[in-house]
Amino acid sequence: MSDLSRPHFMNFRVPSRAELIADGVVHAVGILIAIAVGAALLALSAGRTGTGEYVSLIFYLASLLTMLGVSCAYNLWPHSPVKWVLRRADHAGIYLLIAGTYTPFLMNVSDPLVSGTMMGIVWGGAAIGIAVKLFLPGRFDGLAIVFYLAIGWSGAIMLRSLADILPTTTIWLIAAGGAAYSCGVIFFVWRNLRFQSAVWHAFVVTGATLHLAAMTDFMVVTRV
Repeated sequence: MSDLSRPHFMNFRVPSRAELIADGVVHAVGILIAIAVGAALLALSAGRTGTGEYVSLIFYLASLLTMLGVSCAYNLWPHSPVKWVLRRADHAGIYLLIAGTYTPFLMNVSDPLVSGTMMGIVWGGAAIGIAVKLFLPGRFDGLAIVFYLAIGWSGAIMLRSLADILPTTTIWLIAAGGAAYSCGVIFFVWRNLRFQSAVWHAFVVTGATLHLAAMTDFMVVTRV
């Protein structure tokens, strides 16, 4: 059976109109925050960052908007073969955002061995995850949740190096954002909960906003 005819997506509970509206509102709020804060971040950091840092910021914001945009399309699309295709991109986009979020911070680690190793871990893990989601859709979904969390919290192994370059406020904002994403996983897997998708995405938007604040704190506030 081909991917386009697989009935896997039909196994999920069809959301009500109210649930779709709530999910759409949450996504809209997240996209507006990403655009507004992202534009301000790029404008204010233009004279405070190096070329590599600035390019990594652009990529981070692009990955954030891509993830939110694809997620909005997937979750609001009616149940159909197209939704199954969008599901691949949606789940792959999470890996892209994780790696994109790490990159601007890792570029500032002075030890090239530490920075390079972590870049390899984060982007290597993200590449594997993206490949699985795109080419083996619907498989290893349970394992993927563990993989998301493992890559997302992998920075803990280099906390000492990050503490040398990141202000305390930035570190706490990063940790709080990671905690929001992680707590949201409870609702991600709670498929039968009414408004499950909207609640899960509210945690995603919260985590993304906290990481935007962390990026702004590090790239702008601490460099004033």
